[in-house]
Amino acid sequence: MMSDDEVKEVHAKSSGFKGEETRADLLKTTGQSQVYTATRETLLQKKITHTQTHALSPEWLFGMNPALSAFNMQDHDQLVVLYGAAHVGVIYNHTTRSQHILQGHCCPIASMCVSDDRRWIASADQGPKSTVMIWDSYSGVPVRTLFDCHPGGGVVAMAFSSDTKQLVTLGAEEKQCVCIWNWTNETGKPLWFTELDPNHGFQDYIIFNPNDSAQLLSNSRSHLLFYSTTKGSLQYFALNIQKHSPGTSEAAKRPHSSMSHSVFHLRLPWILTVTAATQIVVWDVMKDVAPNKSRPITAIRLQNDPITVLSVTDRFTVTGDTQGHIKFYNEEFKLLTWYTDFNLDAIVSISFAKECAQSCPEVYNPEGKPLMMRNFVVSTVTSEVIHVNIQSGIPQILLHKESEPIHAVACHPKQPVVVMGNLRGVLKVWDYDNKAILCSRVFETGQQIQCVAFDPQGLYLAVGFGSGAVHILNPSTLQSDPKECFRSTDDCIHHITFSSDSKYFATADAGKAVTVFRLQTDVGSVPRWAYLGRYHSHYKPITDLLFGVHLDSTQPRLLSLGLDRRLVEYDLENSDLNELVILSSVRIEQSAVPTGMTWYPPITTEQFLLVASDQYKMKLFNSITKMCRKTLLGPTYGSPVKKTLVLPKCSEPETSLYYLAYITEDKVGLQMMPLDGNPYKSNAVICHPTGVSTFACSYDGRFVFTAGTSDCTALSWEIGLNALEAAAALGGKDLVPFYTLLEGGRDGKFYREIEDFFYYCQIHHQGTNSMEKRQTSTKISLSDVPSLMRALAFFPTEQEIEDMHNEVQFSKYAETGKYVTDINLEELIKLYVNHRPALGISSNQLVQAFNILGNPDITGQPVLRKHVLLKLLQDRGEHMTEEEVVECFTTLLCPSEEEEDEEDAGPGGEKSDHDSYNSEHMAEEVAECVTTPLSLSEEEEEEEDDDEEDDEDEDEEAGPRGKLSDHDSYNSDSGNSEDTLACMIPREISMETFTGHILGFPSSVEQKDTATPPEG
Repeated sequence: MMSDDEVKEVHAKSSGFKGEETRADLLKTTGQSQVYTATRETLLQKKITHTQTHALSPEWLFGMNPALSAFNMQDHDQLVVLYGAAHVGVIYNHTTRSQHILQGHCCPIASMCVSDDRRWIASADQGPKSTVMIWDSYSGVPVRTLFDCHPGGGVVAMAFSSDTKQLVTLGAEEKQCVCIWNWTNETGKPLWFTELDPNHGFQDYIIFNPNDSAQLLSNSRSHLLFYSTTKGSLQYFALNIQKHSPGTSEAAKRPHSSMSHSVFHLRLPWILTVTAATQIVVWDVMKDVAPNKSRPITAIRLQNDPITVLSVTDRFTVTGDTQGHIKFYNEEFKLLTWYTDFNLDAIVSISFAKECAQSCPEVYNPEGKPLMMRNFVVSTVTSEVIHVNIQSGIPQILLHKESEPIHAVACHPKQPVVVMGNLRGVLKVWDYDNKAILCSRVFETGQQIQCVAFDPQGLYLAVGFGSGAVHILNPSTLQSDPKECFRSTDDCIHHITFSSDSKYFATADAGKAVTVFRLQTDVGSVPRWAYLGRYHSHYKPITDLLFGVHLDSTQPRLLSLGLDRRLVEYDLENSDLNELVILSSVRIEQSAVPTGMTWYPPITTEQFLLVASDQYKMKLFNSITKMCRKTLLGPTYGSPVKKTLVLPKCSEPETSLYYLAYITEDKVGLQMMPLDGNPYKSNAVICHPTGVSTFACSYDGRFVFTAGTSDCTALSWEIGLNALEAAAALGGKDLVPFYTLLEGGRDGKFYREIEDFFYYCQIHHQGTNSMEKRQTSTKISLSDVPSLMRALAFFPTEQEIEDMHNEVQFSKYAETGKYVTDINLEELIKLYVNHRPALGISSNQLVQAFNILGNPDITGQPVLRKHVLLKLLQDRGEHMTEEEVVECFTTLLCPSEEEEDEEDAGPGGEKSDHDSYNSEHMAEEVAECVTTPLSLSEEEEEEEDDDEEDDEDEDEEAGPRGKLSDHDSYNSDSGNSEDTLACMIPREISMETFTGHILGFPSSVEQKDTATPPEG
């Protein structure tokens, strides 16, 4: 960022003003300011190879946001345009085919504008914390950032004043706000601010008067607002087209069903407004404007087609319409020239060159001389951008149409080629080195392309459609043989993959089924793909599909992974026509949902399958036994990893490591391998704020390509491995990175507790009452790990305990053939960090689980019945035995002898006979409570429910909801165990009992008192 003085100095320089030598002059002479020393040619120079400072840098953007305008930045020696897409702005030099990407926003860009001299660019996003950034177009450097400008909904429109000193922003709040900023200073507050009346409609357009920066206008579909700052504050009023004066024409009196654009006239005190789609209303705005002095002069019907763009340049009024036509009118609104044969879609924006105008042939002024007009750039609703040269009248395509989301991306395995397919059925093949389209194909209407894949040799290109069709294409021509267009289902194809020998390819569809095709190579005939079989192998959607190779042969193997947590392997060798055979189906997760899988690179003795889950974990499964052999903390960048790819081994000799590329909900990242849970070995950056649909990696590992789910764009990211390795090195060696994941770090209280528990396990293993000399060691037994984990507030399931046990026990078996039976402190910390829940378990999650398991009572509050809870604990999930249930409830609900002594002691320090129940009696009653309901039949349970209703009626006065209070139930010294059990384990467990007594959380009142800090 530039300082306040730097911005003012550069602004003065770009505006033609001369000032005294300042700090900016000093920065110029010392070469420290990129902005001050930048010229128009700085970004246009040939790209120079430089050391990358980021692991992933945006290198090229495919497509644009059609809702944003495109701006003509330069039109003399080189053709340069500006446009926006996703969360970035793009300065595109069409002459040199290079892009400079303005990267800084976290949310989609909602508005962009440029200064009249094209030096400054402003961009604003639509996030909850709206950010406005001002860029220097000569250097591509951000010079100012305005944070939280319109936190209620972001910025919907903005504009620079003619002198570029001020910037106006129009918010998208429920009650809209207009702010005028002096962006060259660092005050952080607007110069003027006003709130708009919601009755004036949603304003979505605002501009300054080019002849008077104290005047502005904005409009909605129903109202035109005029603003003025001449009285020292920002005031506005609505110009109502229905308030007529005696001189108002009949055309102007017609109801204005819709307003679109409004502009100030460049020479006259007029405002021009497009109304009723095809006509223009002219307003007369005097210098001392007032509501009763402003009136529409006349309304002129210019054309038959609805107008979408209204602009003024020099002495011309220019319109663009829904038919893609551009028309020029003089000041009397007489048609001068038009461009109607460009075959364009509806026009979104028209931007004129700032360079000198040129003579337009066949268009003359009254003196018979050719009119001087400017070249211009046009953008359309289908993201097409063209440049029009006034003298030749020939359009030049700058950006091709890309108006549908891209859901399919694949890279050629041997060439610098990437294929992209969108939901409109358009398939394009790009040469990403030369940034050129090699070929394209448009499929039938309604054929939405969902996925594409090359075979490992690059001989075939498979395309999956939303209709269930699969086409096998020639990658060079995109042509297909009709016999190789398959349709085995009507369900959408989500995944396509080829085997390593290119003899099989498989698809996974929305019907939760896998279909396999085999290459038939009969003697004397051309190889053809043939249908092998289809199997409905999952009961939830399939998240990934992967081919591999058997360890003991070169035969391919196929696996699928679903949201049902099942990993399914198919027996390709024994499968025959119309008979696809399943080899195995294994559930690999308990609660986590797997999101993607890939083969772990050959950096270990064993072959592993890497699986990512929605709980921010990555697990390594043995490819043969499907045993979980390692659990690792994955990247935690706001959303879980949903797809992974191992980058091709880099050809550079100094790089011997493997790297993993991945995508989350809105980010793309890199991970150094081998995986160990080190957070500094991972890096991620926002790629598509509204969601990323898929990604692919180039054959040489130089680029990663991502596609957005809804922003109609794709991004090419250049990989900088040196930057990733440098970041990992800065994170520290050995256990230093893992200490940062512990509360308080290496010197914190929590680490000291880990040490204490670790050494206590050693003492406990030798016997706490032993008087013999202690044998000190640096390790503890593997059998002590579960208890130690629970002492650290991580309560693993039995399956998770088994996974931890297997991870340690088999960690060196492949190398030494021996089991590991103990673990040191460093290994324990890594095990704890990698296995514990990445984000913890909040009380809200537990309360939500209670709401799911419980049923509403007569008051509508959720309650959990005793016999239902016990049945769930013993019959569902990891079954608990009766002894385990008794032990748990005794620990949770029965006070210890020490607690009884403290709570029940009388004034003389002795317990009364009335409160003589001790822990042993309560434990026996809990055991009876546990076993009794499970022996009841369904009829007896129904009778028990009826008895509960009778008890509620009889004891209505005893406590809330017709039940005895715990105090009364406990003090009923009748000798009946059921009364005591009602105290210990109520028949209906309320939310308060669950959170307060069982979980030990503070009550809602206590939480409220704790959350509210004391005043003063």
